[in-house]
Amino acid sequence: MNILFFGPNGSGKGTQGAILKDKYNTPHIESGAIFRDNIGKGTELGAKAKEYIDRGDLVPDEITIPMILDRLKQDDCKVGWLLDGFPRNKNQAIKLDEALKAADMSLDIVVEILLDKEIAKNRIMGRRLCVNDNNHPNNIYIDVIKPDGDKCRVCGGDLKTRDDDQDEEAISKRHAIYYNTEDGTLASAYYFKDIAAQQGAMKYITLDGKPSVKDVTAELVSKL
Repeated sequence: MNILFFGPNGSGKGTQGAILKDKYNTPHIESGAIFRDNIGKGTELGAKAKEYIDRGDLVPDEITIPMILDRLKQDDCKVGWLLDGFPRNKNQAIKLDEALKAADMSLDIVVEILLDKEIAKNRIMGRRLCVNDNNHPNNIYIDVIKPDGDKCRVCGGDLKTRDDDQDEEAISKRHAIYYNTEDGTLASAYYFKDIAAQQGAMKYITLDGKPSVKDVTAELVSKL
């Protein structure tokens, strides 16, 4: 089961991905982690990506997509994979679709978590990251996952904040890219939604991101 995940920052996308990883023993692959892994290992693609990153430039799709495909071809992905954080615009969606087909890889399910932009912003600013596992849900503004003081509600580990989680301008910029239905991230999601509607082989799932983590998970599992 190969799954592509969409959802704005603050939607709980990473948390749901981690839950599916454990439930189905499927690797949860985040695009940022792929960059870090390739750069850390000094791969040829990693070295090329680092040149762009060091200059403050975006890494071209011609480097990013081969990195992603290489990761999806690894042994732990033979049972399936869950890709999160890519594509971020419609052009990347088209290129990823073409690359998957060329590699004879199927995309079985696309998941989109729906959440109002203002709710997503408040969730981000209330988010607290566990030093032991960033996917442990802790948020000072959500009662059901409110941390135990300054400790993680799941494991008791220390909590921290990301600087950009407290930067409203940075949050607005990230959301402007995601919620852009012309050529942004939602446009890339809708590209796959159109394919699912036309061809029928791929399933496109939408989830209400407002309920609790447990309720969203239940809806997700019921629709897979």
